[in-house]
Amino acid sequence: MNIGHLLIIAVASILVNNFVLSRFLGLCPYIGVSKQLDSAIGMGMAVIFVMTMASLATWAIYTYLLAPASSIWKVDLTYLRTISFILVIASLVQLVEMVLQKLVPALYRSLGIYLPLITTNCAVLGVTVLNIDKRFGFVESAVQGFTAGIGFTLALVLMAGIREKLDLADTPKPLRGIPIAFIVAGIMSIAFLGFSGLVTE
Repeated sequence: MNIGHLLIIAVASILVNNFVLSRFLGLCPYIGVSKQLDSAIGMGMAVIFVMTMASLATWAIYTYLLAPASSIWKVDLTYLRTISFILVIASLVQLVEMVLQKLVPALYRSLGIYLPLITTNCAVLGVTVLNIDKRFGFVESAVQGFTAGIGFTLALVLMAGIREKLDLADTPKPLRGIPIAFIVAGIMSIAFLGFSGLVTE
């Protein structure tokens, strides 16, 4: 496996094609959980785990069960891709929920409704679908899943840090809360456009 190729995938997933700031996927938890830095880091760790494991599991399911060329059934079941990927993601999120509830109950409570919403987070489904569409192998899928999670966490932590500072700033009343968060998100997205052209996948 070419290390340079994996490095290109990693840089592209974190900076150039950041799932939140360039592809605009996963905006619900990005805005909802970025009020506090602690919650943002916790959510980021959960998303990294789910994205990585989902990338590995869905690659194996697609390659060995759904794709006709290599599946054990020798039947084209690729039309089941989306539903099977969602089932895998939902199972992983349920596992994360149980672990956090048992080991870190304070973080579990602070994430609230946004933790189960990882199941319907289009960034997680998006990374699994892109792995298949780009014909990535097992290692490439793992790298893309892991680094896409890092990119998601980076965007979340940056936003949380800015919003914590904005809470102390003299923001005009009509812009407080979500309105200023959307403005900041737009500016961050424009800033990340500066990475475009850094690598070509």
